[in-house]
Amino acid sequence: MLAALLSVGFCQPGFSEDALRLFHKMQDALGGAEKLAAVRDFEQTVRAESFDAEGRSMGDVRKRTRWISPSTVRLDQVGPGSTYVLYFDGKSGWEILPGARSGILPPTWLADRDPRYRITSPAERVVRISDGDPAHQLDLTLDPNSWLPIKETSMTLSDPAHPTSRDSVTSEWVNLGGLRFPSRFTVFRSGVRVAEMTGIDETRVNSGLKAEDLSAKPPDRKPVFARPVPPK
Repeated sequence: MLAALLSVGFCQPGFSEDALRLFHKMQDALGGAEKLAAVRDFEQTVRAESFDAEGRSMGDVRKRTRWISPSTVRLDQVGPGSTYVLYFDGKSGWEILPGARSGILPPTWLADRDPRYRITSPAERVVRISDGDPAHQLDLTLDPNSWLPIKETSMTLSDPAHPTSRDSVTSEWVNLGGLRFPSRFTVFRSGVRVAEMTGIDETRVNSGLKAEDLSAKPPDRKPVFARPVPPK
């Protein structure tokens, strides 16, 4: 998805001028489209606290995200009720102890270079990215001063009769190699807080990740981290 299509006209089907203007402001705030397109691989390990429907803490979650251009992803997560390992290379993959999933940031931020996506603006300062499937639709709400995406809204249709909204609200950012990445965010489901990021263990860009490492199943079927999981 990060492979560059060097020209995208405003008249391209599904891309309105207002929506692209907002999208490009967001790209500039994040570091610029060309710097984003130059990202070959991305790795981040974060810590968060999870909560139940009553707002009570369920404990700590640790998640490691690894991504290689154009579409290879590996997610390793450990936490109460949400421990899993997931691998996908764009065509096929595998999953161990399934749990929650999330998108990878650089491809989302370059959706204007992928003809599969339609970019519209359903509300002021909101950019909508969709491939036609409601389950894949993502709304980005932009800050009016910085133009950074401060909220991501999506829907999960795991139960079609009861679709659930998911909001990720970013409050802090970190600058890495001229690019901006979220460093603190809170996740809500149907308006209820379910997780809050408490820290970043590691963020790396273009560090030389290898596809064979991402595709390797852990022999003990447990999530794999670069550093040991901190004791409870």
